[in-house]
Amino acid sequence: MKKYYYVITVQFLGYRFHGWQKQPHVKTVHLMIDKTLKFILEKKSFKTLGSGRTDAMVSAQEAAFELFLQEPLDDFDNFMELFNQNLPQDIRALKIREVDQDFNIIQNSKIKEYLYLFSQGSKNHPFCAPLMTTILEPLDIELMKQGAKCFEGHHNFKTYAFRATNEGVYNRTLETCELFENNLFSANFFPEKSYILKVKGKGFMRNQIRLMMGALIKLGRGEISLEYIENSLKPESEEIMDYIAPASGLILNKIEFI
Repeated sequence: MKKYYYVITVQFLGYRFHGWQKQPHVKTVHLMIDKTLKFILEKKSFKTLGSGRTDAMVSAQEAAFELFLQEPLDDFDNFMELFNQNLPQDIRALKIREVDQDFNIIQNSKIKEYLYLFSQGSKNHPFCAPLMTTILEPLDIELMKQGAKCFEGHHNFKTYAFRATNEGVYNRTLETCELFENNLFSANFFPEKSYILKVKGKGFMRNQIRLMMGALIKLGRGEISLEYIENSLKPESEEIMDYIAPASGLILNKIEFI
């Protein structure tokens, strides 16, 4: 029987979800997407597969999943309208395209761009909580900017892998790692100044960006040095980063299949 393959791009606010992947007895993004599709596709057989996982409370400006069907979608506009009408308010479908059977949403090479949004020095309005991490202590932002650049390029990221073993592949390349004042997101309840760490690369390990952000926060507090970060990225490093930055500041901003 012929099958039909579609890639659907979605965005979601992750604050009330336990990540992307389906898990027993908890609400996840994948679970709500499949429940919605089951309703709007009625008795049609389907399967979905995400391009990757996000942790609990992590949001996405642009995530993707593949939809497998045994019958074609005749009207993309009608499907997307119906899909969005029935998705919960914190998930929105953006676009859909048809792909062939050779496309594999997990194995196809892709570049992901993540943003980590944070502020420092004082507690924020509670409405900031779903999107922005608040670091109550004052941070040396200029030093953190230098620290972010240390991660850019090809390095050994074993120090920034959650529960690393000797079998993992830790040599990775980051195309971009930079920290700058937030000029992308705004709200009248946001603090006067907030900041973004932007990280772009082909593949990330579990909690890698949050561990990198944890190191930058420790750097900004004066708990570690630039030299520590530089040495932690060397092939012989045995360091283990012990601080994982909170999840609610992390946003999957873009995903590009290449």
